[in-house]
Amino acid sequence: MDSASLAPTDIAKNSSGTDPQAVFKNARRIVVKVGSSLVTNDGRGLDEEAIGQWSEQLAALVQQGREVIMVSSGAVAEGMKRLGWAVRPKEINELQAAAAVGQMGLVQMYESKLRGCGVGSAQVLLTHADLADRERYLNARSTLLTLLGLGVVPVINENDTVVNDEIKFGDNDTLGALVANLVEADVLVILTDQKGLFTADPRRDPAAEFVHVARAGDPRLEAMAGGAGSGIGKGGMITKILAAKRAAGSGASTVIAWGREPQVLLRLVQGEAIGTCLVARTPKNQARKRWISDHLQLRGAVVVDDGAVGKIVREGKSLLPIGMTGVEGDFSRGDVIAVRDARGLEVARGLANYASSEARLLCRKSSSDFERLLGYVAEHEMIHRDNLVLART
Repeated sequence: MDSASLAPTDIAKNSSGTDPQAVFKNARRIVVKVGSSLVTNDGRGLDEEAIGQWSEQLAALVQQGREVIMVSSGAVAEGMKRLGWAVRPKEINELQAAAAVGQMGLVQMYESKLRGCGVGSAQVLLTHADLADRERYLNARSTLLTLLGLGVVPVINENDTVVNDEIKFGDNDTLGALVANLVEADVLVILTDQKGLFTADPRRDPAAEFVHVARAGDPRLEAMAGGAGSGIGKGGMITKILAAKRAAGSGASTVIAWGREPQVLLRLVQGEAIGTCLVARTPKNQARKRWISDHLQLRGAVVVDDGAVGKIVREGKSLLPIGMTGVEGDFSRGDVIAVRDARGLEVARGLANYASSEARLLCRKSSSDFERLLGYVAEHEMIHRDNLVLART
């Protein structure tokens, strides 16, 4: 990618030396966010042709073996059109009513277009509260990963019909970033009605230059971004810059591109430079494991036998409950816990798939016993290898 036009930054590669184009070319899990003005053709109603084109691209990505999630705005705007409202209302109850009406058409359109391309779809309504609560966060994650494993395209929107602050203060750029963090996506693609980021507003400053590539989270980018871009949606370039910064926290790079660019998604994964690429400083796996490793307060631990230590340390395997001999402390599913050997030395730490009360029941048990003991099976591992970090020596 050409970064010569970006005077404030001089970044063409991320800290690991990876070519930004390769980040998208090699992406396996992709979150795509599309804005209200695009979905509803600037508020004139759902743009069937545009949604059909995006659906064809999503289906093609799935057929390539990639996992794709669509975060789509447009419910409120479509509801406004169906209700005959020309101006976005300010009353929360009216916004909720518009969202409820518009969501029917929005989901039906995606389902129809994706099914016509031979790909299944699923509706998932989320709120920021769902992603702030540990149990709801993990449940949402499990559901989405299961859908992706089945080759289904989840279509996500905020649950605007029942939550006030998401309509009043929220935006789907932020939701797209949160979903990217939730499923540990490789990339976030934000499709908008602008070509990308400029060093200044090109409508007011003829000297404004296009930003081809930069680091996500660079504070100088925020100074370049303006306010909300239209009366239909709630976002603007600043929300996209901040979303890229948030997504980079889990190692996901972001592209901000014009949603009507022909075959934009397919061209991006072919390595073509389109829009503004904001590269994450830290690769996905390193970002997650650094977060686990840096945890200062551990809620508990599991004690494992020498066989399990060997599997974890020498073979890089997951921790299975059959290798656990004891459980210490009181922790919940999703907490960071220590893995200790029989001498009490920490050999690793990671994210617990089961709470301490459940883990005690699973010690020395195989996965075939989980449902009998717990009544359900969340995961076959106590800690998956992707969520395990070896102790520093």
